[in-house]
Amino acid sequence: MRIEYSKWKPNESSTAEDRLKQLLGLFSQLLLTTSGDVNETLEWMRYLNEQYNIFGPNMTLDMFVDQLKELGLVKDDENALLKPTNKAIQNIRRDALLEMFRSLRKSPNGAHDTPHTGQGIERTQNTKNYTFGDTASNIDFTQTFLNAQKRSLREGIDESELRAADLNLQEEDIEIYETEHLTSCATVLMIDISHSMILYGEDRITPAKKVALALSELIKTKFPKDQLYVVTFGDEAELITVSELPFLEVGPFHTNTRAGLRLARQLLKRSGNVNKQIFMVTDGKPSAMFEDNGVLYKNSFGLDPKIVNKTLDEAVACRREKITISTFMVARDPYLIEFVEDLTKSNKGRAYYSGLNDLGQFVFVDYVRNRRKKYPGSRD
Repeated sequence: MRIEYSKWKPNESSTAEDRLKQLLGLFSQLLLTTSGDVNETLEWMRYLNEQYNIFGPNMTLDMFVDQLKELGLVKDDENALLKPTNKAIQNIRRDALLEMFRSLRKSPNGAHDTPHTGQGIERTQNTKNYTFGDTASNIDFTQTFLNAQKRSLREGIDESELRAADLNLQEEDIEIYETEHLTSCATVLMIDISHSMILYGEDRITPAKKVALALSELIKTKFPKDQLYVVTFGDEAELITVSELPFLEVGPFHTNTRAGLRLARQLLKRSGNVNKQIFMVTDGKPSAMFEDNGVLYKNSFGLDPKIVNKTLDEAVACRREKITISTFMVARDPYLIEFVEDLTKSNKGRAYYSGLNDLGQFVFVDYVRNRRKKYPGSRD
């Protein structure tokens, strides 16, 4: 059989639409990297176009800017400079969330839960014997009939005479799918903004911002009853809003982990939620703390026992208040690893070396897993 191929001719309208979609995605990525600076973002796009012709033959940078304005993604401020709109920020959150979902679906080992929820309760693959009060809709009919057949055979009924119509179903035969209760949760996401988050030619702050934006979008759309606080910690700790996240920048700061944990603990205590957790994204050991007189004590060399012990005291206080700390290390600093091991033991929490590319997967899987509890009456 002979097959002849002709030259492929792309659909021009579809190609233009796809190119615009890709350009808008690139714009969102660069806008996050430049901490919301539209003009710097466009300069990067101008450079990329010179190198790789990203706009193609039918579009220019000026035409792209006109598209951004038409779509309501940028506007002129009082100084006639372009700035992102709320819609642009929403797009960044949405794109970040979609990127996290894609990374979860591509997980090679297939062991992660995916962030989908029903009406508060989800069925698992495990089953248990029926107990009074269990929901009838969760009956495993296949296993229930098998149990009834096995019992009938044990009672002496001949297998050749056994029919479904003859089965005398007993309560002991009924098998129920176990369920998980999806609880509400209060979460503090702590983001390290010390200077090391942009040192050594590696941008560690942008992935952290992206995870925070995606997590906020997940909670807003899937778990609206949950609470999310975002706390930055450098020389000091500060609560910021989700709308401020794209504009977050690293400063010439040390790492005051103690202040971050203390503020997070206070926020969670005021939240009134039973389920409380802290996610901490950091690339360095604690190197600063406030003295009782308010003076900032700093020591960047090694693990200062004074700073470490005070920080571990906060971890213990979190444990007493039933606040679990999950630490995500985005660097392999031996001092950081040693400190995090002690922190995890003190809090009975969790620690991960995630890497920048995997940070979102780890945070999302941990977040969704921590919301799930066995429904009362089910087996462990």
